Amino acid sequence: MPVCEHTFVLSAAGLIICVLIPRFELVVTAGRRSELLSAPVAIAPEPGAQLIGEVSTAAESFGLDRGMRLGEALARCRQLILLAPDPAGVQQRWEQVLGALESVGAEVEAARPGVACFDASGLLRLYAGRHGRETDRGSQAAGGVEAVLSVACRAVGMPVHCGVGPTRFVAVMAAVRARPRQPLILTGGRRQAREFLAPLPVESLSQAARGGDAARGGDLEPVARTLRRLGIGTLGQLAALPRASVADRFGKAGLDARELALGGDTPLRARRASEIVCESLELPESSGGQQLERALGLLVDRLLARPERRGRTLRGVVLSAALVEHGGSWRQRVTFRESLSDPARMRLALTPHLRRLPAPAQALSLAVEHFGPPTGEQRALLDEPARARAARLREAVRQTRAGAGPESVLRVLYVDPLSRYPERRAILSPFE
Repeated sequence: MPVCEHTFVLSAAGLIICVLIPRFELVVTAGRRSELLSAPVAIAPEPGAQLIGEVSTAAESFGLDRGMRLGEALARCRQLILLAPDPAGVQQRWEQVLGALESVGAEVEAARPGVACFDASGLLRLYAGRHGRETDRGSQAAGGVEAVLSVACRAVGMPVHCGVGPTRFVAVMAAVRARPRQPLILTGGRRQAREFLAPLPVESLSQAARGGDAARGGDLEPVARTLRRLGIGTLGQLAALPRASVADRFGKAGLDARELALGGDTPLRARRASEIVCESLELPESSGGQQLERALGLLVDRLLARPERRGRTLRGVVLSAALVEHGGSWRQRVTFRESLSDPARMRLALTPHLRRLPAPAQALSLAVEHFGPPTGEQRALLDEPARARAARLREAVRQTRAGAGPESVLRVLYVDPLSRYPERRAILSPFE
């Protein structure tokens, strides 16, 4: 019988592995300036917000935390160093990490950059034999878990904390308390999970948002604050409360928190494997206004002309830019009201988002996030000469590209007609 999305389960055969990369966003944003991580550093607020991002260990010693207001953070730590946010670079590096985990056979659930969970039950036999040749001690199951962890850590290629448990929440809590190269493995079933969770503070419920269902974890944060005010300080005390009393005081959010304290959780929701279709354009100089809009039109034409699209429409795209001022990047997810394949309508939907750029851009990228259904040919009741000519022209372009390649039919797109350099005035774009 299938389990519904919000039903808590605890399967004895389930073995969830959590791979946690500490301060992933901060490490990627710092890049080659890794020496900054030993100082009080934080990611600067996003445009339009006043909340800082991830902070370093030195910044935490001053009482700083992610989501704190910028004024309060500077008041607590005057020597705080702010790094320009790089959401596009963080997402690109995180996609590489997820791809590396999926390359070893894992079906990954990724709630946020830096935390990934997957079920290792189907990978134990695949890697148990390899681990068995290395050591003769331990059971085959334990050897398989250690072998899977070893392969996953090598695939990620970054310092990670690993935790193993029967559910997502237990695995995330184990990874948070694990040490580098010393994974915390809990394979003793529900009893061991409850004993492990019992001494943890109720504030640990916020990790449900960081390690799994973000919407549910957001609802549990006020529950944890209320429990603390009522004198319930640990998950063990929460698990000992009567179910009826918790439901009467907190409703469904309280029942979810109690089930997490008892070692239950919702099933993993692995992401769908998808192909990455992206187009990028290096701008000759810091562009803006009409030049940026024409560059966006070129990216739309190139994206629709990619052979990987295979006639499918686009349901959601990601528009990103590399910024000139102070480095960093800008990233915006755009979901169309309906699946589109018309370049004119796509440009109308994407152009307003360019006004949100916080600084001039030196590169612009457009990637497909979700594909829609293939486009169908809508025939008219009466044949019109213009429609018939357009259909023949589309067929001619299709056959020419099939025979001579995608660059065989191009059109001239004027990017900067008033530029002093002739090579910057126009550029060749795929013909649609």
